[in-house]
Amino acid sequence: MARYYPQSKVEIDGFAAKRYDALMDIISFGMYERFLRSTIENMEINDGEAVVDLGCGTGRNACLMRSYIGEKGYLLGLDISDIMKKQFEKKCLSYGNVDFKTQRIDQPFKLDRKFDRAFISFVLHGFPQEVRRTIAQNVHNNLKSGGKFCIWDFNEFSLKEMPFYYRIPFKTVECVYAFDFIKRDWKALLTDWGFGNFRETAMFKGYARLLIAEKQ
Repeated sequence: MARYYPQSKVEIDGFAAKRYDALMDIISFGMYERFLRSTIENMEINDGEAVVDLGCGTGRNACLMRSYIGEKGYLLGLDISDIMKKQFEKKCLSYGNVDFKTQRIDQPFKLDRKFDRAFISFVLHGFPQEVRRTIAQNVHNNLKSGGKFCIWDFNEFSLKEMPFYYRIPFKTVECVYAFDFIKRDWKALLTDWGFGNFRETAMFKGYARLLIAEKQ
């Protein structure tokens, strides 16, 4: 798979894509699954909702969210990796109301329906700022009025003030775009991009958070 952003680390392919879930468990010291379950619970997804998962990866998120949307809801995963597609479809094959679409999220797109909720999980930080704006605009355009944009990613924090035992792994693992992401005032940016009524849940010592913004 060709990489559109060579400096980014959110475009996963090859061995890393095939073993992505296991790698996330290792990197997070086995805490990723617990944080993911807690995050999806805090999204307060309602039965019957339509949810789009941007950069959906292996389908791990989708399987958990499926239990909240029920039989009457709908979930669409968007990703560009063929390896992720195969894993997503294998995990979600038994669900008739879960689909996958090969789609770049960094370019303008229009889906066949409007969604109640959009979820993006540790993907947004891996793009240049101008691309993040495009992604947010895609979400805005494909949400229903009052729909929720749910961003699970790094919180805003000072890298210099981060304890060394967190700072060293962060600087080693993450890309240059992540260093920029943590400096941004995301509520102010999202307000400028047509969102409001924010709700947030901090986790992992405040270095990560779920930020929910409503389409205005």
